[in-house]
Amino acid sequence: MTQLMKAAKSGTKDGLEKTKIAVMRKVTFLHRKEAPGDSEEEDTGFLEVTVSDMKHPPPELGPMPAGLSPQQVVRRHILGSIVQSERSYVDSLKRILQDYRNPLMEMEPKVLSARKCQVVFFRLKEILQCHSMFQIALASRVAEWDSAEKIGDLFVASFSKSMVLDVYSDYVNNFTTAMSLIKKACLTKPAFLDFLKKRQMASADRVTLYGLMVKPIQRFPQFILLLQDMLKNTPKGHADRLSLQLALTELETLAEKLNEQKRVADQVAEIQQLCKSISDRSSLNKLLSSGQRQLLLCETLTETVYGDRGQLIKSKERKVFLLNDMLVCANINFKPVNPRGQLEISSLVPLGPKYVVKWSTALPQVQVVEVGQESGAYDKDNVVIHNAGAKKHAPTGPASHNKVYLGPPRLFQELQDLQKDLAVVEQITLLISTLHGTYQNLNMTVAQDWCLALQRMMKVKEEEIHSANKCRLRLLLPGKPDKSGRPISVMVVFITPSPLSKISWVNRLHLAKIGLREENQPGWLCPDEDKKSKAPFWCPILSCHMSAFSSKALDLQLGAAVHNPVQSSLLGFSAISTSLPQGYLWVGGGQEGAGGQVEIFSLNRSVPRTVKSFPVASPVLCMEYIPEATEGDTTGTEETRAGTEQPPTALHPTVCLGLQDGSIAVYGSVDTGTQCLLTCKSPGMQPVLCLKHSSEYLFAGLQDGTVAAYPRNNGGLWDLAGRPTCLTVGTGPVRALLTLDETVWASCANQVTVLDASSLRTQQTFEAHPDAEASVTHMIKAGSGVWMAFSLGSSIRLFHTETLEHLQEINIATRTTFVLPGQKHVRVTSLLICQGLLWVGTDQGIIVLLPVPRLEGIPKITGKGMVSLNGHGGPVEFLAVALSTLAPDVLKGNQEEEEGEEEKTPELDGPPPREMRKKGILLQYRLRSTAHLPGQLLSVRDAPAGTSGTPEHTEEDGSIYEMADDPDVWVRSRPCARDAPRKEISSVAIISGGRGYRNFSAEPQRRGGEADSTLLIWQVPLML
Repeated sequence: MTQLMKAAKSGTKDGLEKTKIAVMRKVTFLHRKEAPGDSEEEDTGFLEVTVSDMKHPPPELGPMPAGLSPQQVVRRHILGSIVQSERSYVDSLKRILQDYRNPLMEMEPKVLSARKCQVVFFRLKEILQCHSMFQIALASRVAEWDSAEKIGDLFVASFSKSMVLDVYSDYVNNFTTAMSLIKKACLTKPAFLDFLKKRQMASADRVTLYGLMVKPIQRFPQFILLLQDMLKNTPKGHADRLSLQLALTELETLAEKLNEQKRVADQVAEIQQLCKSISDRSSLNKLLSSGQRQLLLCETLTETVYGDRGQLIKSKERKVFLLNDMLVCANINFKPVNPRGQLEISSLVPLGPKYVVKWSTALPQVQVVEVGQESGAYDKDNVVIHNAGAKKHAPTGPASHNKVYLGPPRLFQELQDLQKDLAVVEQITLLISTLHGTYQNLNMTVAQDWCLALQRMMKVKEEEIHSANKCRLRLLLPGKPDKSGRPISVMVVFITPSPLSKISWVNRLHLAKIGLREENQPGWLCPDEDKKSKAPFWCPILSCHMSAFSSKALDLQLGAAVHNPVQSSLLGFSAISTSLPQGYLWVGGGQEGAGGQVEIFSLNRSVPRTVKSFPVASPVLCMEYIPEATEGDTTGTEETRAGTEQPPTALHPTVCLGLQDGSIAVYGSVDTGTQCLLTCKSPGMQPVLCLKHSSEYLFAGLQDGTVAAYPRNNGGLWDLAGRPTCLTVGTGPVRALLTLDETVWASCANQVTVLDASSLRTQQTFEAHPDAEASVTHMIKAGSGVWMAFSLGSSIRLFHTETLEHLQEINIATRTTFVLPGQKHVRVTSLLICQGLLWVGTDQGIIVLLPVPRLEGIPKITGKGMVSLNGHGGPVEFLAVALSTLAPDVLKGNQEEEEGEEEKTPELDGPPPREMRKKGILLQYRLRSTAHLPGQLLSVRDAPAGTSGTPEHTEEDGSIYEMADDPDVWVRSRPCARDAPRKEISSVAIISGGRGYRNFSAEPQRRGGEADSTLLIWQVPLML
């Protein structure tokens, strides 16, 4: 119709001809009402290009020439894989169109309407065109491979076009709808199912239509893996290396954008489904349709109800929605379509609304209660709901006046009964030992067996209690007041599909509540859409701001901070979800011309707590955390440490401080008592401006332009007593050091000197800024690039780690003007890269966040980013990251490794399955398997990403958004019954330090000159 309108408006001589063509092309639209999909596809401005195999034969790799190096042979094989996989992919796309779409469109009578065909096969023609053009370019590269060996720039040119993102985004976002249409048609139209079966049987590889249609979703992850392999086998200095890194960046950015758009599309679809199930007049409908609600998490959980003896009364699946300010629980609506009321397979197709809302509660009133934390829950006279992570005391009394209560079985009561029985049996044993006669069933052996049996039962019961916490999400909700008007709380218990899911729910609930605080409403500005754009759901949340030093008597300035990660086995399973990353935060500073101060905070909680503070001789200018290394890092014993309690071989992490008076001090970690293990003075007593370590040396950047390198000694510590190797890199101060794999970069004025990390010889020096006055103040590495900040100007610059080429420049002032209009003179005072985000601190106290790729490509800034509305009154003195990882192996029992493979599928409505009661130390949990869920195991392909968790795209799950054949997955959106292999769970917090705290949306005036040194701590959702 649009073309008809255009033809009519143009009024040219060929207008009539255009109209005729338009009419001919729109026959289905004009004749059949149900084909609006047709016009949709035609109108989007994609040019149809047919590529003939005769004119453009597919790429073919010729015979291998002689005399190639082993690396060249490997690169040739990887190129062969790229060619072969691309040919197979294009063939699959052609098969979908030729074997399925075209016959379905032409079939009479139609088993699938033309409109439904358009929806099912939406954008496939355009995807085929993109790859047909790519294949032509690939063929020319393959032909000249042996002379040029270049392919990276081809990927950049082919996949950086906006058209590629548009067509793939449309396809990915439509995929769930397309699959639902196919499934429904299979259930309701036997002829359609028959058609699919025949087509599958007729194909040589027997791949289903689903198997073919999931391939576009897997394509970019496959490309990324192939390019990573190619990059690993491309030596430094090769002409293709930078192009490959840029190509990897391009594909990763594309995949990230697809993920984000898919997540937003899914969120909108779920909220729409929820809206459909609520009456238009209800307040909940108005809240949902206002567009202000973000869906943080939704998942199918099993609600369980227990009787007063702990027996299971009923269990039912519910869809639970965590919105940014409320929790909604809905029944999943399945109605039997058979008139006799019999349940058939077609009953899995929802009729009418998909959900029926059961209850909804404002988030601040929802409280997570772990097993053993019930006390406040049953105090009906005074129900005050505090922070979800707050510790509770032992239960004050049983809820005897409730006939049925919602909670787990009375595991604690059973455990206490066993303990009492054991005490009785021990007394009986004592009595038996006094018997004079010998009796068959009444002797010490039997009595000891009873004791052992009871102890074993207690052990099982303790493990059941921890199992109950592992997959049980217990929520305390406000109920209706009773007749006397007393507030009543209701306990709702959900079984999560896996322990990971439980962690995710507790973590998101905790952060969503923090997100409702005034300072986080809003916390960030996204400059994309005239300041109005909402911050994405993954954005960091300001969890607290606090004074950096406990001593208020001195006016202490901040110098530096480092995180000392410590694995705390005492931290409970759910505490992981709400506490900051495990370990200690060291903060150093001092007073100009006076002494310095170090403050150490414990982070094993939701708000940091000072555990130690001590003075040092002079203000702290820099800090370096040195972890335990395999070669034997850090705090070994020294001759200077007389009377130490530790054995001479003990090596622990250390923290090195660089002071204004030229001292370098090495301290043991908190767990070893934070003793000062070593001190020394720098050559010439020069202030130590920066510290970095490699496996062999501790490097100190000094005020006079030298870098002092202290070697390790036999004890694993630095040899500070001997004379260090001094390397002169300039006349000005060495403001920044950066250790890369084999080199150390040292900055002096606007120059950066690259030193060999082993021989300490200068490799080369390059100019990082055209202005000689602009000193390099910060250097931070990500992937194959280094971002630098300078003492003058508001720009940051990106350099390649290998060619030292300048790749990108970003002006930070263009972002900060959104918060402080008119302030054009901005200086960058701190830099940090963490998990795909570049944090930039400025002299105005504003913090800017810019997205960068995570893989080993080039960390180019690929989006507009965000500006924090929370900052400091003065310059951001430092940005530090606290990161702790919880490897699944650490969180598993010893015997679970082997047995994980052979798990059965026990019923869900019994007590926790035996698989979850493995012997082993308490608080060690399995995090991988969800095989105990009902529903068949889908072992044919990788697990799909469920609707829960972050939509992060990783190398392992190439089948992101994949839908399984199990109806549980595609109708109920229940995650598949086997998790993808996971490497670890990451907990991340970002700490900024500066004068005072300032909310830019609330306080236009500047204050902070006389304010105390303050820490701001941001948390990001757990990376599961």
